[in-house]
Amino acid sequence: MTQTASATASIKTLTKRADFLSANSGIRNARSGFVLLTRPNGGQGIRFGITVTKKIGNAVVRNRMKRRFRELLRAALPTQGLPDHDHVLIGRAGGVERDFALLAEELGRALERARDGKGDPSGGRRPRKGNRGR
Repeated sequence: MTQTASATASIKTLTKRADFLSANSGIRNARSGFVLLTRPNGGQGIRFGITVTKKIGNAVVRNRMKRRFRELLRAALPTQGLPDHDHVLIGRAGGVERDFALLAEELGRALERARDGKGDPSGGRRPRKGNRGR
């Protein structure tokens, strides 16, 4: 088995909703194409998950974005991923049109910030359009 094959074998995908929800309490790094959430997982290795909401587009667009994110994570996590952490990528509206190399560069910077323990400040939730002025 080659070095890259053994490294990718240790990377698992998140399948349980509870894991995605717990990742939300970790470090958050927002970029124009995605938001990266990282959180320690108690020694379960490097794991990743991808979330793309219906606000992004139809199923074709969402699936394309998930495929791109999956490939980005598989390339970056063996060398740049945080050991024993969950990594969750949340798609943003501009992520589908962005250049793949630019997304890879942004993911590398976001992982570096997460490794240093730095995240973006949480500005709090914005009120929904229907709840303003009530």
